[in-house]
Amino acid sequence: MWRASVLTLYPEMFPGPLGISLSGEALARGTWALEARDIRDHGRGRHRSVDDTPAGGGPGMVIRADVLAEAIDAASPPDDPRPRLLMSPRGRPLTQAHVRELTQGPGAMIVCGRFEGVDERVIAGRGLTEVSIGDYVLSGGEIAAMVLIDACVRLLPGVMGGAESETEESFEAGLLEYPHYTRPREWEGREIPAVLVSGDHKAVARWRRERALTLTRERRPDLLGKTERDAPSE
Repeated sequence: MWRASVLTLYPEMFPGPLGISLSGEALARGTWALEARDIRDHGRGRHRSVDDTPAGGGPGMVIRADVLAEAIDAASPPDDPRPRLLMSPRGRPLTQAHVRELTQGPGAMIVCGRFEGVDERVIAGRGLTEVSIGDYVLSGGEIAAMVLIDACVRLLPGVMGGAESETEESFEAGLLEYPHYTRPREWEGREIPAVLVSGDHKAVARWRRERALTLTRERRPDLLGKTERDAPSE
C-alpha cells in the first residue's frame, strides 16, 4: 500500500479534495493510505508553541528544529523507507518523472511549512528533500502537498480507468498533450478536425503528435530538445 504521512499545523485540511473522485475512491478501497499529523502535538510549553523569531532578526516566525524533528521522528522512524519531503518554493521542481518515481516507492512523508519556513538545521538533520510545485509562494505547504499526493495516487494501479490514459498525458513524453474533441461534431460553427473522424488511426496518431509538438513549441519550448526547438512549426 502506498502511504502518505503529512506533517502540518492544520491536519483538519486533510483529506480535503483527496477524499473525493479518483483519489477518494482509491482511499476508501485501501489502495493508498493517508495520515495527517499535527506538528503542534510536539510543541513547547502550555500553548504548544512551534515557532520562534528568526535568528539575525527579520519579519515573521520560523518553525523550530527541535519541534519539527520530534514530529518527523514520530511519523517516520529510522527504518521507514519512504522519502522525507518538505514542500518549499525553493525546492526541486515537481515533474511528472519525479511523480512517477515517487509512485514506484512505498509512499512519502511530507512536511508542510508555514510562516517564514523551517529551521535549516532540521532539513539537514532529518534528510528532507525540498520540493516545489511552482515559482510562487503559498500560505503554507498543505495545498502543495495535496498536489503532490494527487499526482502520485492517480498513477497507482487500478486508480485510473485505462492504462493508456496516463501515457498520453502532458509531460509523459516530454510534450504537452494534444487537443481533445468530442460530440457534437459541430459547435458554434467550429468543427472537429476531419482527421479525427476519418477512421485512419495512423493519421490520427500523426496529427496528435504534430499538435503536441506545436503546442509545446508555443507554450513550453523549454521542454524540447535543441533540434525540436529549432525545427519549423507545422
